[in-house]
Amino acid sequence: MRQAAIFLPFFLGALACLSALWVKAEDPYRYYTWTVTYGTIYPLGVPYKGILINGQFPGPTIECVTNDNIIVDVINNLDEPFLITWNGIKQRKTSWQDGVLGTNCPIPPKSNWTYKFQTKDQIGTFTYFPSTKLHRAAGGFGGFNIAQRSVISIPYPIPDGEFTLLVGDWYKSNHKVLRQKLDMGIALPLPDGLLINGISNGSVFTGEQGKTYKFKVSNVGIETSINFRIQGHVMKLVEVEGAHTIQDTYESLDIHVGQSVAVLVTLNGPIKDYFIVASTRFTKPILTTTAFLRYAGSNTQASGTLPIGPTYHIHWSMKQARTIRLNLTANAARPNPQGSFHYGTIKVVRTIVLANSETKINKTLRYAVNGISHVDPTTPLKLADWFNIPGVFGFNTIKDRPSNGSPSFGASVIGTTLHDFVEIVFQNNEKTIQSWHFDGYSFYIVGYGSDSWTADMRRRYNLVDGIPRHTVQVYPKSWSAVLVSLDNKGMWNLRSAIWSRRYLGQQLYVRVWNDEHSLFTENDIPLNALRCGKAKHLKSFG
Repeated sequence: MRQAAIFLPFFLGALACLSALWVKAEDPYRYYTWTVTYGTIYPLGVPYKGILINGQFPGPTIECVTNDNIIVDVINNLDEPFLITWNGIKQRKTSWQDGVLGTNCPIPPKSNWTYKFQTKDQIGTFTYFPSTKLHRAAGGFGGFNIAQRSVISIPYPIPDGEFTLLVGDWYKSNHKVLRQKLDMGIALPLPDGLLINGISNGSVFTGEQGKTYKFKVSNVGIETSINFRIQGHVMKLVEVEGAHTIQDTYESLDIHVGQSVAVLVTLNGPIKDYFIVASTRFTKPILTTTAFLRYAGSNTQASGTLPIGPTYHIHWSMKQARTIRLNLTANAARPNPQGSFHYGTIKVVRTIVLANSETKINKTLRYAVNGISHVDPTTPLKLADWFNIPGVFGFNTIKDRPSNGSPSFGASVIGTTLHDFVEIVFQNNEKTIQSWHFDGYSFYIVGYGSDSWTADMRRRYNLVDGIPRHTVQVYPKSWSAVLVSLDNKGMWNLRSAIWSRRYLGQQLYVRVWNDEHSLFTENDIPLNALRCGKAKHLKSFG
């Protein structure tokens, strides 16, 4: 008994220490309150009714660290329902927080809803933007940067500073006017201009001569690819959408809709101002906007002809018929040996070929995938799946391969099994470039080519050291192939990043599922989840 009495204080003390460590070890929380309103802005020199967050355009940049918990209370003071999606944030085990109409009921006007998610095992350059209607064309977007934890090294010297650049196209027409055009079956025209951080010309980024800065550049536009370059400077590519890359240098880079990159730029020129240039790709005419890289102490304005460097595609050239391997030197939140994830040795259990098309249904312009033009049901797909609500969607609407039947409307959902390793081929038979994004995931881009994909194309896949990313471009009359491990249970939006095409049906959902109800694989429905459609009057969440 005496020994037990002596042991008990030691046991309780050890337990108290462990409890303190557990509390201390919890990942930090970052809280944000965002009020979404309309406000008059002048991005192209004329008044425009833009969407602001806390009075800002673009919205505030989220700066956080790997594994931080992000709490964002969104107050919708618009006159329409509203959602924000977090482009590239994987939402591990919780598609409930993805912020698209397939997973969430929209936030009604004059009300609020709180997002709660974790930046689990991620680093890098990301963005957020509205996913509802054409709100993205009016603003409401911003940067989302995830820094590595202090105990995790990065495969390059720590830069002397960082700049976030949100580059994208812009229309002078109100987003409701643009939406009305699309609803009438009228394709959107060429945008009216380009913006860098919400300004058509004149943004200034100041640094000191001899120092190196990281430029985090994202294409937040809705229609057009851009080419990005800095007068008199080369850019060392160090990160693409959350993955560190081989550190090659470029004079210019193409960044397609929805894509993000990070580059290092050393200020090794004379002290003066230099043009930062973004111009549209694959458009006639070419739209151009400029900002300035200013050396501290400069009183000399940028001058001369705008730099027109050679075009470099991060992963491939449009006309090449084989893969250029972009080596992976560090992956996700931890530096791993090059090629340490041997994705090329994993057996593919399913091949899905997705062909986009421009079509007409009921004599009105629509865009489709494998002949199905997606329409969001009034009940979010995730709610219908969770509550087993019949009549919302089925798994036979869209097929794994393109069909020759007449195009039709439908709720496009492809059913898959958790931990499936899947090959997805994006087939583009149209004359315009495509950009595809997959929520909840990064995939390995393993191949691309012209004309139509066939199984023989697998012989030229890069199965060794591809780079994972969440958005892939597909060139006109061409295909791109990716491999993805479906290890994130939920309902995930696979969509065109070109917003008019998504709005008119070029999207689908991938349901990743198993029959085990476990918090180890998926979080339960949030207590604050909004209910709408056929789920509106459900009284429980079980």
